[in-house]
Amino acid sequence: MENGRKRRPSSLKLTSSRVPENEHSKGRVCVLVLGDFGRSPRMQYHTLSLAREGYSVDVIGYGGSMPTNEILMNDNVATHYIKPPPAFEKVPFLPRICSYAFKVLWQTVTLFFALMFISRPSAILVQNPPSVPMLPVTWLACKVKRCDLIVDWHNYGHSILALNLGTNNFLVRMSKVIEENFGRRAFANLCVTEAMKSDLQKNWKISATVLYDRPASIFRPAPLPDRHALFMRLREHYPVLASTGPDTNLITERFADGRVHLRQDRPGLIVSSTSWTKDENFDLLLDALEFYNEQRNNDSNKYPPLLVVITGKGPLKADYEALIMLKDWQNVEVCTVWLETEDYPKLLASADLGVCLHTSSSGLDLPMKVVDMFGCGLPVFAYKFPCIGELVKHGENGLVFETCQELGYQIANWFEGFPEKSPSEYYFRQNLESFQKVRWHDNWMKNALPILTNSSKTS
Repeated sequence: MENGRKRRPSSLKLTSSRVPENEHSKGRVCVLVLGDFGRSPRMQYHTLSLAREGYSVDVIGYGGSMPTNEILMNDNVATHYIKPPPAFEKVPFLPRICSYAFKVLWQTVTLFFALMFISRPSAILVQNPPSVPMLPVTWLACKVKRCDLIVDWHNYGHSILALNLGTNNFLVRMSKVIEENFGRRAFANLCVTEAMKSDLQKNWKISATVLYDRPASIFRPAPLPDRHALFMRLREHYPVLASTGPDTNLITERFADGRVHLRQDRPGLIVSSTSWTKDENFDLLLDALEFYNEQRNNDSNKYPPLLVVITGKGPLKADYEALIMLKDWQNVEVCTVWLETEDYPKLLASADLGVCLHTSSSGLDLPMKVVDMFGCGLPVFAYKFPCIGELVKHGENGLVFETCQELGYQIANWFEGFPEKSPSEYYFRQNLESFQKVRWHDNWMKNALPILTNSSKTS
């Protein structure tokens, strides 16, 4: 670990890992993620805001990626990892329904015992999805421990399940029924968009409070020396960023007097972040880059070469990396990277354009990656789906597109005359300054804290 001592997430077998409530504590809250907690930024933000406001927090989730340093070092937070289920779906000749049943049974037992182990909280705040078995198990645990269930709706579990199984599959329909019934039984509900709030109320009679994702303080514009230091580190691992000279890289250079400059011959830098899943169609971006490559072949003085950096991990990453390797582009370079937590915001702040391909399985959630990009002052071109307008205002802080042709033309127009900024870029970046003024904790204090306060009074 870097930067001094860090507390390791504790095992559920270690009673000494519990965070004691002191006389100044406002109470105890459990934050639950039935997934990799280190890859759940919104739930990490909840955790930090709770701790900042004086709550003792028990986090339950799967291991994998490390949470932020702030969580690891926070004396008000105890992180408990539960063991993820074995890969039952890989067992030969085991029917899909059986592997799903074994997975749910495993999760039910481990999750229930984890919830029974922790000290009694005033509320359990859960991330949905996944819904099964988390919602019913957590509801039962709340009854046993006499505390409140608060559901934070990021999306619908049944809509994600339907991506693989189809909307009429029995498991999808069962998941939908469970979501509706146990969501209705919660003490309170949070959600990520006005569109989702309306849908929950209209179809399931669930009243929810909208808590928009907002950027954490780490997502902000970065000074040029910080960007230079980032690219100097990255060039050691990604040769595409290397350049001749001891203190230069593909994007920036430092002169003998110590001044750092953006290189005039640098490529246009596009950043896209992804979880490499089916709800993001990267073929759209690859086809748009194919179009751009041909545009520059026809007029190399008008358009710069492009470097496209794609961050993230996920199940389809290897497939797309193989597809990218087959491309014979002369003017576009694509680099897939995995960054340290503190480096990701600096990359966003260094880019010339962000691209988001999130399509939303329900059509009701918003991509947090765009929130992060906006926090760094980076304009975004985003795939158009029903509620994206709640975040990306077409022609004000970014553009939306539906086809690869649209995206290709938008990218070409954006980089025409580069490295000079276009009037649109100046305008978009100026509009993003107002977005950057409202950060996560301010928004959380206004919309989420009153719910937690009421929960503490009723428990």
